[in-house]
Amino acid sequence: MFKKAVILAGGLGTRLRPLTNDIPKPLLPIQGKPLIEHIIQNLKSHGIKEIVLSVGYRSEQIKNYFGDGSNFKVKISYCIEEQPLGTGGAIKESTKYLDEPFFLVWGDNLMDIDYKKLYHSYLQHNTLIIMALTHREDVENFGVAELKGDMILNFVEKPKQEEAPSNLINAGAFIIDPKCLKILPEGKSSIEKDCFEKLAPNNEISAYIHLGQWFPTDTLEKYYHANDHFKPINN
Repeated sequence: MFKKAVILAGGLGTRLRPLTNDIPKPLLPIQGKPLIEHIIQNLKSHGIKEIVLSVGYRSEQIKNYFGDGSNFKVKISYCIEEQPLGTGGAIKESTKYLDEPFFLVWGDNLMDIDYKKLYHSYLQHNTLIIMALTHREDVENFGVAELKGDMILNFVEKPKQEEAPSNLINAGAFIIDPKCLKILPEGKSSIEKDCFEKLAPNNEISAYIHLGQWFPTDTLEKYYHANDHFKPINN
């Protein structure tokens, strides 16, 4: 199984102010631990121990907390976003030395995804990307996947419930072949618009349905809900 992962965690967390006035979003506590520590622990529990943290806002605090990862029994390196690069630019910069598929994880979602199952599904489908999807009833707040079998054909952004092609949304966990990142322009870009939306119609993105916990934390309301209801993964 692939041993490397990139966690995208460079956002400003503006919708979480005032909590993020002095603390970067990845270090906000959930059940007594920084949000991103839960993500790292789940990766580690599945044998994924080489982790790149793509960070920007108050990155020194994050580096001071995690260091090289040895205290957490993983190996952590950092890609510092000096200027906003967008999701695509940040991922491209973080993976420029990788030549094999890697796990990619959004740093502001909490879930108990089974990365081994995601990996085996990736091998079965033989696509450039496999994307974890999760069920949501409030599809009008998310980008919704349109599927044909196990293949993602398209994404519909924040549709009305009666017009949504499914109730499955991007859960923020992937396996990505770095070859597909060549499609991204240099500098700032969006992985969603400049990569996913272009590859999906070509049958290059397969879907893995995550049925377990999934808590977004990008607003104060969602953050407090996650803090109250997320059940930490035991290592």
